[in-house]
Amino acid sequence: MEDKNKLRSAEWFGGNDKMGFVHRSWLRNQGYPDDYFEGKPVIGICNTWSELTPCNGHLRDFAEVVKRGILEAGGFPLEFPVMSLGETIMRPTTMLFRNLASMDTEESIRANPLDGIVLLTGCDKTTPSTIMGACSVDLPTIVVPGGPMLSGRFRGEKIGSGSMNWMIKEKQEIAGYSAADIREAEVCVARSIGHCNTMGTASTMATMCEALGLTLPGFSSIPAADSRKKLFAQLSGRRIVDMVKEDLKLSKILTREAFENAIVTNAAVGGSTNLIIHLTAIAGRIGVELNLEDFDTVGSKVPLLVNMKPSGKYLMEDFFYAGGLSVVMKELSPLLRNNTVTVNNKALTDNYLDAVCYDDDVISTLNNPFQKEAGIAVLKGNLCENGAVIKPSAASEKLMSHRGRAVVFESMEDYHERIDEPELDIDENSVIVLKGVGPKGYPGMPEVGNVDLPKKLLAKGITDLVRISDGRMSGTAAGTVVLHVSPESTVGGTLAIVQNGDWIELDVKNRKLHLDISEDELLKRKKAWTPPMPLVDRGYVKMYISHVEQADKGADLDFLVGGSGSKVERDLH
Repeated sequence: MEDKNKLRSAEWFGGNDKMGFVHRSWLRNQGYPDDYFEGKPVIGICNTWSELTPCNGHLRDFAEVVKRGILEAGGFPLEFPVMSLGETIMRPTTMLFRNLASMDTEESIRANPLDGIVLLTGCDKTTPSTIMGACSVDLPTIVVPGGPMLSGRFRGEKIGSGSMNWMIKEKQEIAGYSAADIREAEVCVARSIGHCNTMGTASTMATMCEALGLTLPGFSSIPAADSRKKLFAQLSGRRIVDMVKEDLKLSKILTREAFENAIVTNAAVGGSTNLIIHLTAIAGRIGVELNLEDFDTVGSKVPLLVNMKPSGKYLMEDFFYAGGLSVVMKELSPLLRNNTVTVNNKALTDNYLDAVCYDDDVISTLNNPFQKEAGIAVLKGNLCENGAVIKPSAASEKLMSHRGRAVVFESMEDYHERIDEPELDIDENSVIVLKGVGPKGYPGMPEVGNVDLPKKLLAKGITDLVRISDGRMSGTAAGTVVLHVSPESTVGGTLAIVQNGDWIELDVKNRKLHLDISEDELLKRKKAWTPPMPLVDRGYVKMYISHVEQADKGADLDFLVGGSGSKVERDLH
């Protein structure tokens, strides 16, 4: 660096006074030499590694590879932990803690002498939470995505971690899977390091990072176990040092045009509906205007180019061998804002000029897509005044225009208690309505919208129904599922007053979700409705319930929207 004072870390390490002594001396117990404190960019490695987050279990090793790259480029690497969010284990849902992890990330970055940031991410919420936190500080930042598992193999067929989860009840009820079969399958489905290997939320968020320009080009598709993942991690360590020298901050990369690129790319790969909530929250932190309707306007007409579960038949490993996201980005060039800046300081288009497709059954073209219009559809109507969403590429065509009687479950507990009762009044034309699973209601908005069908319908070979809730759905799941109904039932949205036997109309083509009762009846029911008592009255969860915004706003905490920047006015003495 020509001017050491340009480094934020110089405020801690640059003085030969009392505070310079204090800041340097305790770090000396790690054996750092003088030159580490004399103008080297200090790079914080934000690590979401945890043994409680199996998808991120390899990031401890990846951090060492990133450090190697930072040192090679003349930086000073300092690794720090933040709260890790494992979708597969945490109760009641990791979404409840996404905003808490973002606070952890934000304050850890701001409070320490860091000039640039490397985010080590993997499982679903570790990606958006750390990006949200980093955006609120706005330093040069690069993302190192942990990568998907290798393809699952079970009795001669490929199976996807994540997607297999949603088939277990069907396998037990129809295919006669025994307990031993289940145990064998669960080992085969998760046979390497990495996160779920379908285009679930983890792969979607990694893809989003690359489309936004936050990763090195080609990084997001590489499986975790592939040696090229470590190669890119090392190169990312080198690159962040140069980003600090160039002052290439998040706010210079995350423009409105970059968010539009992410929406288009998500549609083309058949990505998760969870992208909507996370991308909206990230935009809110960096100060970009992004509305729920933008996901429909910008992305709904985009064709599906990737034949991958849950919208197709292949897995992430196949996608990578076919050319990966680089091929998709090159093919999407006519639909993208190509001059957006990426972390390598090149325009988006320039990063993918040499991409080659090696399997057109995995990755297709704009002229011959797997589906003509695959983007997320945003619904409006009296049942979702502020909107709801559906993923057409994962839904049943015959149910995209449907009118049926509501079968209502007031909570997840109510659903579990009654769904398999033989006397439950439900058939293939019914509409399952699940309440109380929104941001405030659960609390935390869990991935339960794609609830299992009753045993008696599965036995008849029925594998899909229209399902409506104020919750989310795993990106690894499929079905005709309406999600993110806003306002949620717990705050008195129309969903709260739906009754068994009410007729509901879903018309995806015309973006309509309608409860077929009179306006007088609707107002009468709302007047008689009383809000439920909060489930928790202390700690972070109480704060979350009090301040979380609705799904259409990104479900961030209202006081976290925006940022505080990187300046800390007061020292520790």
